[in-house]
Amino acid sequence: MAPRLQLHNTLTRRKETFRPIDPGHVRLYVCGPTVYQRIHVGNARPLIVFDVLYRLLQHLHPRVTFVRNITDIDDKIIEQARKNGESIRELTERTAAQFRADAAALGCLEPTHEPRATEHVDGMIAMIAALVEKGHAYEADGHVLFSVPSMEGYGRLSGRDRDEQVAGARVEVAPYKKDPADFVLWKPSSGDQPGWDSPWGRGRPGWHIECSAMAEHYLGLPFDIHGGGLDLIFPHHENEIAQSCCASGLDTMARYWMHNGFVDMRGEKMSKSVGNVVRVGDALDAAPGEAVRLWMLGTHYRQPIDYSEEALAAARETLRRFYRVLAAADIAAGDEAEADAAALEVLADDLNTPALVALLHATATAANKAETEVERRHHALLLKGQAGLLGLLGDEPEIWLKGAARSGISDEEVAAKLAERIEARKSKDFARADAIRDALTEAGIIMKDRPDGTTDWERA
Repeated sequence: MAPRLQLHNTLTRRKETFRPIDPGHVRLYVCGPTVYQRIHVGNARPLIVFDVLYRLLQHLHPRVTFVRNITDIDDKIIEQARKNGESIRELTERTAAQFRADAAALGCLEPTHEPRATEHVDGMIAMIAALVEKGHAYEADGHVLFSVPSMEGYGRLSGRDRDEQVAGARVEVAPYKKDPADFVLWKPSSGDQPGWDSPWGRGRPGWHIECSAMAEHYLGLPFDIHGGGLDLIFPHHENEIAQSCCASGLDTMARYWMHNGFVDMRGEKMSKSVGNVVRVGDALDAAPGEAVRLWMLGTHYRQPIDYSEEALAAARETLRRFYRVLAAADIAAGDEAEADAAALEVLADDLNTPALVALLHATATAANKAETEVERRHHALLLKGQAGLLGLLGDEPEIWLKGAARSGISDEEVAAKLAERIEARKSKDFARADAIRDALTEAGIIMKDRPDGTTDWERA
């Protein structure tokens, strides 16, 4: 029997039993990147968190539609393209490709749909027109703005009162606003800026309306789960709710709202504006993508997590331990392994990934203590199935153990050095043998001398 999925709902501020609108088809939307720069490790956290949720939902329900958008029209994109001296299309194509590559390196499944904002401008215009017609938006000085006072209950997601709403909207204060908290749905475009024809003149959409239009297009309203980082609760997600509900006449956009905590750098939130970012590419230079993933999943998704290369190294050591269990039991990447009820139960408790990682350690210990090959293989397959819920241990164990770290020395060079070391030891040239060992260790090669005189190895 499948466990009951419990999720912390930002909207109600409590953990609730997940009850999908249609148990046969769960619908999930997660805000994706604005593709003007390569993503940093903080941006990668919602990628990994909601990938785990997607995997779990697929275990529990027959059909899951997962939508993660790409914002490819935004003022940050326009400015970055200008600085780079390239077209907006060149910039967004390159950074979107980098984003997909980073997501794949982190072990994330592809979403069901990955729409681009520029593909859905007609839907955004239609939604804005509906808001104007219903009295929730107005045109002013070439802009169209959402009238926050027109919506009763605005602020229920974030819990912000009127003063906090106004303070949060200060970045958009303008003389054409009727209310300081009102926000832009449509803005005019000058001749050198990208733009689309609309009832309000040539222009481009505001950021918030993009997700509202794409979510409704692919998932309908209301849908089950909307996710993203804590920083999106206000104003982005608050404004999505306002737009979608007021345009549709519904009181609900999504039933459950989930938000992951920040990635910190020495106790301060990792942020491009602060400048304390570590790009995903740099993290992948320090450790395999699977280690970055495990490091993140070692902390509950709602809690902050601090980045360090030491933490990545510890995660890599843990993965080495797990892969050794699989290798010892002769488990291959293609061997079928299902997650057991205990693992599903743990993860179904609001994505309790730290508890599931602890369960992986217990299973690995049981495998190492097994007294028979049959028992060892049983526990190793169980480990593989449990880890699969987290998107881990999907590689060939022997290949992973030999390539878990990037090293400038090839497998062939390692083999040649080991053969040279064996000959040095045979001729009792121990100084030479030790020098070779030290050089290989410096290159990230871990050696294990066997009683028969041969040497096994793996990368650190």
